[in-house]
Amino acid sequence: MSVLLIAEVNGLDATAKALTAAKKLGPVTVLVAGSGVDAAPFAALEGVAKVLKADDAAYGHGLAEPMADLIVSLAAGVTHIVAPATAEAKNVLPRVAAMLDVMVLSDVIGVVDADTFERPIYAGNAIQTVKSADPVKVMTVRTTAFEAAGTGGAAAIEAAAAAGDKGLSSWVEDKVAASDRPELTSAKIVVSGGRGVGSEESFAIITALADKLGAAVGASRAAVDSGFAPNDWQVGQTGKVVAPELYIACGISGAIQHLAGMKDSKIIVAINKDEEAPIFQVADFGLVADLFQAVPEMTAKV
Repeated sequence: MSVLLIAEVNGLDATAKALTAAKKLGPVTVLVAGSGVDAAPFAALEGVAKVLKADDAAYGHGLAEPMADLIVSLAAGVTHIVAPATAEAKNVLPRVAAMLDVMVLSDVIGVVDADTFERPIYAGNAIQTVKSADPVKVMTVRTTAFEAAGTGGAAAIEAAAAAGDKGLSSWVEDKVAASDRPELTSAKIVVSGGRGVGSEESFAIITALADKLGAAVGASRAAVDSGFAPNDWQVGQTGKVVAPELYIACGISGAIQHLAGMKDSKIIVAINKDEEAPIFQVADFGLVADLFQAVPEMTAKV
């Protein structure tokens, strides 16, 4: 068996976690594709047999069409094509699967054997075991379910021939939000606010606590839909999945869709004035209080 792991060029941690899953399937070759990319950090991950570096402007922005063409061109003899379940991979791998005429296995959280995998369904309330008979298994790996592979490896780096760009899509612009806070999906501490925060201005008490703790800021879908927080802060089934050491939920009721994105957190702290809020059912520590009093008090005492 041979595994091709698609590296997240700007996400070494996500790639390292997907590698932990991929190593269970056979020797792993990592594909690092981009423009001006540095493959050395990926070659240093433990368990990597070889790194293929495709340095071409066509792959500079992760567009699905040229990326899929490249991956398929390298798929001869490959039994598994794996990528971390990031926005970029979720855009690319379905196209790869369609070109190979196989199914996509999304958000894999467990590897039973080379053909059998576990993935969450019903917002994480059930685990589905899937056995695939496809000659090539194409899958995304939910990174919160695996520890990151260590460093210390020294895999050989080889150049991969570019597959060209058919011009089916084009890059317009990237809008990158600059922040001194940790990235949400890899942060060890996350402070999230929900509808109970009440307004965009009031979200300042959430960000103040996060800054004191050196934490990332999250939000429920209700808060995002209400305009209290930007979309890239959303945690949940239709947002980002996180599993920090500490998750502090402020004014979040705990809808099933939100729980699907954070229930694997090591310690969950909930602050809500409604003692019947569902969030308390999954919380390790619960505080029934007005968040407008409790959160600033916590911030002051940190």
